[in-house]
Amino acid sequence: MTAVALSAVEVDYPKRGRALGPFDLSVGEGEIVALVGPSGCGKSTALRLLAGLEAPARGEARRSVGRGETSVVFQAPTLAPWLDAASNVALPLELSGVPRRAARERAIEALARVGLAGAEKARPAQLSGGMAMRVSLARALVTEPRLLLLDEPFAALDEITRRTLADDVLALWAALKPAIVFVTHNVEEAAYMAGRVAVITRGPGRLAGEVQVEGALPRPPHFRATPQFREAAEAVSDLLAQGMEASA
Repeated sequence: MTAVALSAVEVDYPKRGRALGPFDLSVGEGEIVALVGPSGCGKSTALRLLAGLEAPARGEARRSVGRGETSVVFQAPTLAPWLDAASNVALPLELSGVPRRAARERAIEALARVGLAGAEKARPAQLSGGMAMRVSLARALVTEPRLLLLDEPFAALDEITRRTLADDVLALWAALKPAIVFVTHNVEEAAYMAGRVAVITRGPGRLAGEVQVEGALPRPPHFRATPQFREAAEAVSDLLAQGMEASA
């Protein structure tokens, strides 16, 4: 079953003109898809269409998941500085009508799932960048969404933290099985985290092609050293180069 799909969508902005499209993408239930492309190609615009936060000027965005079944994690953690970690995570539950005590209990469980047991009362200013991103992930997952959208959430983090969080996201996916669409500039990150990588041309973005990444998810140890990983990363890089040439 398809979780969300974009069919020949086009997005135009005043003064900027065409930002995306025509563009097609389909994401199945429980599938992990990475979107890769150069800056300004429309990756974040595509993500907003998938989230239902924006409507295309032309074409169609189809969603089998509701607004309450979709969670978005942005590059910046966007945590409320006056709330502790548990209260930040509990916020979407409280906004949906869950009683405060029950919401906090579920938030504490979600923090434990992302490796932050014991940090429930920490304020955002007391958290490292990696810890703050874990809180954002916990907040996104506490509602048990059917669709999880990640907009370059690891871009500001160091390589070791990025790799650790990539494995954490895959472990959480294995437990909850949401469909995930992951935007990144990092070719190897895309090949590691996704079962399928969609490559977008220079803006206004179109689909340059897709690469299927062979291998089990979550990834086994040393997956980055396997031939299938290297082949997938090279195929994505080749499509990126072709996409730049095609739109030049």
